[in-house]
Amino acid sequence: MYRTVMLGDVDEKLIGEKIELAGWVKTVRDHGGIVFIDIRDKSGIVQLKTHDDSLLSTLSRESVITVKGKVILRDEDTINPAIKSGMVELDIEEMKVLSESKHILPFDIEDSLKASEELRLKYRYLDLRNEAMQQMLKLRADVAFDTRVIMRELGFTEVNTPILTGPSPEGARDYLVPSRLHKGKFYALPQAPQQFKQLLMCGGVDKYFQIAPCFRDEDPRADRLAGDFYQIDMEMSFATQEDVQKTVEILIEKLFTKYSKFPFNKGPFKKIPYKEAMVKYGSDKPDLRNPIEMVGLEDVFGATTFNAFKDRTVEGFSIDASSQSRTFFEKLQDLMLCEGAEGLAWVRVQEDGSLKGPIVKFITPKECEDLKEKTKAKIGDDIFIIADASPKKCYKLAGLLRSEVGEKLGLIDKTRTEFCWIVDFPMFELSDDGKIEFCHNPFNKPKVSVNELTDIDPLQIEAYQYDLVANGYEVASGAVRNTDREMMLKLFDVVGYKEDEIIKRFGALYTAFQYGVPPHAGVAPGFERLLMLMLGITNIRDIVPFPMNSKAQDVLMGGPIEADEKQLRELHIKIRQ
Repeated sequence: MYRTVMLGDVDEKLIGEKIELAGWVKTVRDHGGIVFIDIRDKSGIVQLKTHDDSLLSTLSRESVITVKGKVILRDEDTINPAIKSGMVELDIEEMKVLSESKHILPFDIEDSLKASEELRLKYRYLDLRNEAMQQMLKLRADVAFDTRVIMRELGFTEVNTPILTGPSPEGARDYLVPSRLHKGKFYALPQAPQQFKQLLMCGGVDKYFQIAPCFRDEDPRADRLAGDFYQIDMEMSFATQEDVQKTVEILIEKLFTKYSKFPFNKGPFKKIPYKEAMVKYGSDKPDLRNPIEMVGLEDVFGATTFNAFKDRTVEGFSIDASSQSRTFFEKLQDLMLCEGAEGLAWVRVQEDGSLKGPIVKFITPKECEDLKEKTKAKIGDDIFIIADASPKKCYKLAGLLRSEVGEKLGLIDKTRTEFCWIVDFPMFELSDDGKIEFCHNPFNKPKVSVNELTDIDPLQIEAYQYDLVANGYEVASGAVRNTDREMMLKLFDVVGYKEDEIIKRFGALYTAFQYGVPPHAGVAPGFERLLMLMLGITNIRDIVPFPMNSKAQDVLMGGPIEADEKQLRELHIKIRQ
């Protein structure tokens, strides 16, 4: 009588027992008349032993087999202390192939992470057999489970919101779903449950959360998924910005203490105003592991006659790059030019305290001294300077330069995670074509009263908007919400929306605010982004079971596809060429 046993339960305690095992064939090895077969499942690996050398040509790797036999002690020279079953092996008495695999695999399962991403995604079911991918799936499930436990302990109620809904412009393109029953009309997949969670506050839920699917038609990046992603969505009634931030800090500390591979800073996290972040780091999602801090140099060159800096936003920082060759500086300049800069200036502080560099002949001795003082440059340091007529562009270029120098000089401590809050975001910003638009969410509360709104330059208005940032990633975005209908009308008027348009697009929220709405605030940490930080992974697609590729294609299932004429007719759709 054979006892069925999981592979992970096989060890020396079973010596002498007759058992039955099942799993995938990992390897088949010939040892001169003796054939060794390793089989694996999620729980472990077990070595099998047989004298049937016909298996060398007939049994293929990744076939699924079931075997019966007796557990025996391995020969001393074959003991493998790296696995639980390493002291024993199964002497095969019966074997059956349940499902045969092709002999030639698209890639080696054990080294699947080294295969091309396109190949891994096409054969994702094989890629998922890799131990690292199995660990990812388990981590994802465990973090989701513990998130729910923590949020319930904090008094939150989990509520699922609709997937098919009406369009709600929130910063990205909607995925539209045609209606068969309502000719010429479309549903939309939610970019986020933003309006629904605010309506839940109107409904008296008090503290809401869900691990919510979000759908945005955006171009994928290494840190952004195409199609769908998940966020830990939450909203709190009668809450302040500080209440929400404290809740997130508790969640982060509990999850990262248990699951992160790296040390991290615990709350309360540092709060950096948006304007300060742009000047110091050139980004609203700075990597604080990089010690380089930039400074604005407009006061240094306020009266300069040097046209490259005159009447421009000027940013700079000093760092010891004296060990680098000229190629290092030339590559930095090439990078800046490729990104749209007019150039990159750098000077070195010499032993006598003077500056050396191509631009020194164009700036005054006082500007040289002020430059050293402002950037806190020491003997041997290099001072990098970037300037542009557009502040936004200057900050962006300076941020790229800061990141590149920090990376090339090995200054970024990649063995830890550093969280911070970016706060006081502008309510509005200028689009590339010069139009005023919302900087973040249109439902956020500005830091001005209704009466003050019309007397202030919209671009100077700050909002109770906050982002959680770590290691150069935006991990979460949230805000205190605006619940004043008059304020809502005036805010949307700034970007060109009149009341009838607001009612058309946001009618449910607009109407709900007429029936008593509590002050509320919320935030939504990105679930996959948190997993990236926990594992130290830089490609977000590696922590998703079945992601689209970098071109927003599902190479496994073949999407997107061309619909046939019958389907199009049912949906009242005609394709234009």
